Amino acid sequence: MLTAVRWEEERLEKIAAYHAEHMRADFINDEYIERLVAAPGVIDRTKIDGLIAKSRALKGLSPEETAYLLTIDDESVWKDIYSAAMDIKQKVYGNRIVLFAPLYLSSECVNNCTYCGFRSGNEQIARRCLSMDEIEREIRALTRGGHKRIIAVYGEHPSSDANYIVDSVWRMYQTKNGPDDIRRVNVNAAPMFVDEYAMIKSADIGTYQVFQETYHKATYRKLHPANTIKGDYYWRLFALHRAQEAGISDVAIGALIGLYDWRFEAVALVSHARDLEREFGVGSHTISFPRMEPAHNTPFVRQSGYAVSDDDMRKLIAVLRMAVPYTGLILTARENGELRRELIKLGVTQTDAGSNISIGGYGDHAAEIDKQQFELSDTRSLDDYISELIDDGYLPSFCTADYRCGRTGCEFMEYAKKGTIKNFCIPNAILTFQEYLLDYASPAVKNKGDELILSYVKDVKEQYSEGMANKTQAALASIRNGKRDLYF
Repeated sequence: MLTAVRWEEERLEKIAAYHAEHMRADFINDEYIERLVAAPGVIDRTKIDGLIAKSRALKGLSPEETAYLLTIDDESVWKDIYSAAMDIKQKVYGNRIVLFAPLYLSSECVNNCTYCGFRSGNEQIARRCLSMDEIEREIRALTRGGHKRIIAVYGEHPSSDANYIVDSVWRMYQTKNGPDDIRRVNVNAAPMFVDEYAMIKSADIGTYQVFQETYHKATYRKLHPANTIKGDYYWRLFALHRAQEAGISDVAIGALIGLYDWRFEAVALVSHARDLEREFGVGSHTISFPRMEPAHNTPFVRQSGYAVSDDDMRKLIAVLRMAVPYTGLILTARENGELRRELIKLGVTQTDAGSNISIGGYGDHAAEIDKQQFELSDTRSLDDYISELIDDGYLPSFCTADYRCGRTGCEFMEYAKKGTIKNFCIPNAILTFQEYLLDYASPAVKNKGDELILSYVKDVKEQYSEGMANKTQAALASIRNGKRDLYF
């Protein structure tokens, strides 16, 4: 096996050769975006009302329109934007919240990103790449608590290359114990070549996720040393274009909020989603906006100069929901529980719960700081978090039906853009939630959840069709009689 140094050298040479033949046109114009977000937000109620109406009609916003809203400084306007954001989410996805867990498989990385606890120069981090048996132990720990969906997170290192990803994903799917199983593995990993993406697709992954971290080129250069793979801005910028070329139909973008001006990042995220749609007919399946959090022996986190307030996070989420009404928005446990409860109201569709980001942490039942890329703020159990969702009237969902029914990529977006994907989402959420209540919930959560299911079955009958309500009730009866993994 190559040393990490030689592996990185060979990969950099191969990337340079790839660029020489395949460079795409840059869709991030830094100077233009800077001018957009620096312009004074002159309040034009007619224009604002028009943008809100456009978003409510699920037509989305351009980067210019997105930037305009982000420059507004008027609480009455933001009140209207917040209201519209939640209404749009309800129109597309209904009142369900998809739940997942992150699974970090490796802390080994050849990159030296200034803000990252796993950077290669951090000598205070314990380095580890999970074996297949250790992965199985992690999956068993996760599924015993009720999880069905995970995002598997890999470092950029020869020990966690495309072959390792394929092997580990298959091991995750194969690890079953009665009703305990993982039904969808999404992947967060470093940018790859088209043939490597094709390998990973063969493992039946769900969504493939790559975060640009920051779209601002000067900031990117400062934070990512030029002699590392991560230092190549364009290799990363077009990572998901290559994934789409390989046939991975659902891809996901994101930015680490706090590295640069959050408004710049928001406009760039919209620009990224639009460029994917321009070339492939489908944009990003989800958008993530994790806020930078403290990391062990990583002082930059406190020194970036671009701290993002809670109010900024509210604005960011609401405007993204308006700009890309049909795209999933992911909120993570980086945020504290109280704020998460509030931010979900602004159009969030997915969030993690019961999370442990230590390498091997689920099996070890420990969250050790020297095994984490960063620190989590909300460490409640999955059951505790679900209890809160029920109290707030949300329908917890572990649904994985879309992938197994072929509702991915362009087909998924066709439903989403028409606001009809919820016709599947809500009934399937009900079925997966019923499984959770029967197999994993505490008595208190089960009692509350049973009542919630009754109310949502009634909604299916009133809002969709009596036929779907009858099918849902029949499937619920089968689940109560021992059947599992039923879906529409």
